[in-house]
Amino acid sequence: MSTIDERLQRVFDHVEANRDSFITRVMDYVRHPSISAHNVGIGEVAAMLVDILKGLGMEAETVATKNHPMVLGRRDVSPDKPTVLLYGHYDVQPPDPLELWDSPPFEPTIRNGRIYARGIGDNKGQHFAQLLALESHLAVHGELPCNVIFLLEGEEEIGSPQIADFVREHADRLKADLVITSDGTLHESGAPVIHFGVRGIATFELRAKTANRDVHSGNFGGVVPNAIWKLVNLLATMKTPQGEITIEGINEPVIAATNYESDAVANLPVDIEGVKAKLGLAAFDEPRERGYYERLMFHPTLTINGLHGGYGGPGSKTVLPCEAFAKCDIRLVEPLTPDYVLDKVAAHVERHAPDVEFVPGHGMLPSKTPIDQPFATPIRKAIVDARGTEPLLYPSAGGSLPDYVFTKILGIPSFVVPYANADEANHAPNENLEIVRFIDGIRTGSALLHQLGQLSRESVARAT
Repeated sequence: MSTIDERLQRVFDHVEANRDSFITRVMDYVRHPSISAHNVGIGEVAAMLVDILKGLGMEAETVATKNHPMVLGRRDVSPDKPTVLLYGHYDVQPPDPLELWDSPPFEPTIRNGRIYARGIGDNKGQHFAQLLALESHLAVHGELPCNVIFLLEGEEEIGSPQIADFVREHADRLKADLVITSDGTLHESGAPVIHFGVRGIATFELRAKTANRDVHSGNFGGVVPNAIWKLVNLLATMKTPQGEITIEGINEPVIAATNYESDAVANLPVDIEGVKAKLGLAAFDEPRERGYYERLMFHPTLTINGLHGGYGGPGSKTVLPCEAFAKCDIRLVEPLTPDYVLDKVAAHVERHAPDVEFVPGHGMLPSKTPIDQPFATPIRKAIVDARGTEPLLYPSAGGSLPDYVFTKILGIPSFVVPYANADEANHAPNENLEIVRFIDGIRTGSALLHQLGQLSRESVARAT
């Protein structure tokens, strides 16, 4: 347990005194749809955020991209203080299927200590908590503890297609000492976490075509090649039953976990049997000897997302299909890149099944900040101040975020500090955020600003 500085305690007291008002306001915010996939409400919510940022004394504006705008705000306190870039996204997933919601997705409702609404956990509720942390410091002390840049994206839920170009073009406006993203979830136990990186992704399709039409499996079986078998045989050359990816060259560049990372993973709690029971599994995927978190952080994966072709209706149909396709993804770890991996897949397909069409898809680079990076210390202290417990340290998350734009383009350390409960049901019906997690998020955001404000320019130079 840490002794909380009196200035920070006063901010915590303000948060508690305004608890009900903050809950009402976040519900008002998520009431406004901002569905990037359908271009619904994007402009309205972006304008709303600019008004909120200007109300916090920030220089704020929407910045146009080729599609949905970025929302950018900045407030400078002193050149002797560090600058933190707070990233989030104001777009949300479509709410479908609507019939599975217990209350309308854009009519926020409180049940059992949770707010239910689309976007409340991913990511509107979490970045709104950050905004209220800024507001609380200003209300209590009249100024922020450090310099702050606020960047809110409008396309994260459709793969962040514009953010890399935006960051390159506006790198001078995004110059910061570190990035903090509040997205994702706490550990299922409720313990706070810090993620130091994310895996990347590369997607592709494989398309097989044989005859110019489906044919009778009796009249032509053994004569006409079967498109589905062609794909199945190709896929079998890409991964062994023992779980080894056998696409030539993919595993060679992979960087092994550091001692710091291995030690951190060893301290992460997991109920293996509980996970299996929840998912109805008798065993995990091969290789059996690989640790749970080791699987999610330190190794690339090859997933067949879908395999389609032929007849799938009721009963049987003795047809020999002429077309089949598979959709796949590969999760990437450092230093793999989508271009490198897709080139290796293309070469593998050419080598093993040259008549199968390879169609590269989208990609996102992995990202990693060293787990012993100096800024981790004030972030850890802030979480202890806000929540009274040490965070769990994750060298990487299993999923993908556009974190690489900060670590690889801007060249600064980046940390993900989630506020949402593990069962937030983001992307699904009945998305929710526990009210206690929302308030803890405001406290954590407040403590992060406070701890960063204690750093001198000399210590910031050492950290970067």
